[in-house]
Amino acid sequence: MLRDTFDEDAELYDRARPRYPAPLVAEVAARAGLGPGRRVLEVGPGTGQLTVALARLGCRVTAVELGASLAAVTARNLRPFPDAEVVNAPFEHWPLPPEPYDLMAVATAFHWLDPAVRLPKAAAALRPGGMLAVITTDHVASETDPAADSFFHDSQEHYRRWDPATPPGLLLRPAERVTTDTAGLFGPGAAGAEHFGPVTVGRWTREITYTTDEYIDVLSTYSNHRALQPAARQGLLDALRDLIDTRYGGRVTKTYLHELITTRLITAHRQPQ
Repeated sequence: MLRDTFDEDAELYDRARPRYPAPLVAEVAARAGLGPGRRVLEVGPGTGQLTVALARLGCRVTAVELGASLAAVTARNLRPFPDAEVVNAPFEHWPLPPEPYDLMAVATAFHWLDPAVRLPKAAAALRPGGMLAVITTDHVASETDPAADSFFHDSQEHYRRWDPATPPGLLLRPAERVTTDTAGLFGPGAAGAEHFGPVTVGRWTREITYTTDEYIDVLSTYSNHRALQPAARQGLLDALRDLIDTRYGGRVTKTYLHELITTRLITAHRQPQ
């Protein structure tokens, strides 16, 4: 499965993947009332890009990570926090502990969870009134740097050459035109949606400028790049490296859009494990 590819190089993932912006973390904490002693379940933490920030708040954090290598790095990053623990298991099959959680957080990983299980099990994991927080991340058009969008446009010929699945005419969209289908995730047709109340969405954009090596490292953590055959992946990355070095002065800017989607448990759904 594509989601298994993240575990192939956990150290690279930890080094290359950006942490979540402080205002977003502060908003999660404010909405969920986080602080010392609050119980937090994070699903799919990667190597702790969000987890460490939650642990710093004094929360009792349980991070459930599918990949053994990713889980090991997360555990290393959480060593300063005695109230944080890491479980190496698929969330869908992990037995819930008896005590429910105040918050379940899923950062840029909700789409990897089984749609038939994720909301019902979230409802079972949370206390009444507890919060489910889902963070999504998209690559959007730059708000300040036209060269960033030019690079994306120029890179597409290399993607089409090395990855035939690349859609033709792919363009970056402005952040205001990118929205998560919250009705699809939490609407009446979603399994377990009846246990949750109204959905609230917050949005943050930020730009990160990478050197050539840093950008290639980031791309090398993406599942669609890792899923390519080794020769095709290397050919693509070499072409992009040359493009950045020769046309863009060895630096490229990537604009991220983060959405924080929250909802609260309104109908208890605790089941024996």
